[in-house]
Amino acid sequence: MTAPVFVVDALGPGGLPGGEYVLDGPEGRHAVSVKRLRAGEDVVLTDGRGRWAEGVVKAAEGKDRLVVTDLETVHEEPPYQPRVTVVQALPKGDRGELAVETMTEVGVDAIVPWAASRCITQWKGDRGLKALGKWRATAREAGKQSRRVRFPDVADAATSKQVASLLADADFAAVLHESGEEPLAATELPTSGDIVLVVGPEGGVSPEELALFAEAGARPYRLGRSVLRTSTAGTAATAVLLARTGRWS
Repeated sequence: MTAPVFVVDALGPGGLPGGEYVLDGPEGRHAVSVKRLRAGEDVVLTDGRGRWAEGVVKAAEGKDRLVVTDLETVHEEPPYQPRVTVVQALPKGDRGELAVETMTEVGVDAIVPWAASRCITQWKGDRGLKALGKWRATAREAGKQSRRVRFPDVADAATSKQVASLLADADFAAVLHESGEEPLAATELPTSGDIVLVVGPEGGVSPEELALFAEAGARPYRLGRSVLRTSTAGTAATAVLLARTGRWS
């Protein structure tokens, strides 16, 4: 089993002074009181942006301090190619966090919350900021749990026009929709650049949104015979893309 991952504020390219780091605060408490790590166990520290270092627990102090040593070398994992971004329409309740969690575990690179016209949930004011914070916290925790060192970016909520602009700049743009004649699993995909995939809300992508995205160069594609919920469609589609682009080979 790979070593557990913990997040630190920054990891410089030259390593850590003295090859030692004190993990405290919430991360230290999780390591000491929840994971119950002890001297001699391996850990990985990461900034969540691709830099990481392997270390060994030197000591566990109190309830929230973990001293990690042997951190002389800081590695940098380059961004994966092609980069996969999922534009996720806002689901109801906590299914948004479920979508973020599973897409992160699968390996998505970026998630864009989308306020589609048929979304029952709408992010406004403080409620919207709180919901966005939950999505970002979920991506961070899921990144740690799945042993990632480069966590997905979770953008601010986007309008349909902003999504269209994102699609226009993509090397491959797609909308998951039952009207698609070609399955996502059979289409030709780029081996580098940006792939942007749109997942609609429970009520579906509206005709106006489909037309707007088509103008931006995004075609509709289907996954299979069944219709997936919005909170699971992005995860399934990301798995298809990662397998077919060679990132899972």
